[in-house]
Amino acid sequence: MARTTEMVTSEDGVRLACTDHGGGMGEGEGFVEGMGEGVGEGRPVLLLHGLAGHAAEWDPLVRLLRPARRVVAYDARGHGASERRPADVSRAAHVRDVVAVAERLAIDRPVLVGQSLGGHTAMLAAAAHPELFSALVLIEAGPRGPDPEVPARIGGWLDSWPVPFASMEEATAFFGGGPAGRAWAAGLADHPDGLRPRVDREVMVACVAENARRSFWDEWERVRCPTLVVRGDTGSMPEAEATEMRVRRPGTELRVIPSAAHDVHLDQPGALHEVIEAFLRRTDDGLADLYKSDHMF
Repeated sequence: MARTTEMVTSEDGVRLACTDHGGGMGEGEGFVEGMGEGVGEGRPVLLLHGLAGHAAEWDPLVRLLRPARRVVAYDARGHGASERRPADVSRAAHVRDVVAVAERLAIDRPVLVGQSLGGHTAMLAAAAHPELFSALVLIEAGPRGPDPEVPARIGGWLDSWPVPFASMEEATAFFGGGPAGRAWAAGLADHPDGLRPRVDREVMVACVAENARRSFWDEWERVRCPTLVVRGDTGSMPEAEATEMRVRRPGTELRVIPSAAHDVHLDQPGALHEVIEAFLRRTDDGLADLYKSDHMF
């Protein structure tokens, strides 16, 4: 299946820019008889980027996932090529977007993979709609809170950007260089005076307003699908948060990626791919066993 782009309209009329990278298995590869495509080696993956990011930042991981799996990514509301200033940027609105994309693009029980605020959205979607998703991968994301300082911190970070950037090279250097810096720079848009963000400061601050007010541990405990939590060894997610997640849901798998900061998917896409595929192979075995037990008679 070729890479395609499509606009999906969410429940409240917000348009979301989606990229379907296609992929999938050859005939008979990784296929559990009777379970259909999208299960086993070929289970589809739906990718959710973090705050102020964009869908294309997943491209290094997509290239690794795609030979065996259909992979879909989209720009969250308020981001990238999606509607820039939606009226509603609540956590619930972001969850509705996940459902809209999965249903409109007919992604059958995908594995949700999300980083940072995108991981938080993925967690809430899995909690609210356990029937729609087969597994969950949270990268530098969890349920802790409240964090009253987060809106000011995000606003200050965005205010620190020397906009407009004169060139991609200048932007890449500002964002730390390397793969992560290039990915952040690629999220900027050309304007007559230089490169500017494709996000609105006040929208970004509003996106984290609920995280400032409360925690989401109750939602975490409602998640039912197998879950992998990934931290970068120099990332911002506290080890204590990940440990508490496993205490509250004992089947949760925890992994730490060496030489990775908060943007694990950009710093170490190969290592991240390895831990995701190992996790999915283990959960594939569980799905196959469940299928057999349900269809023995």
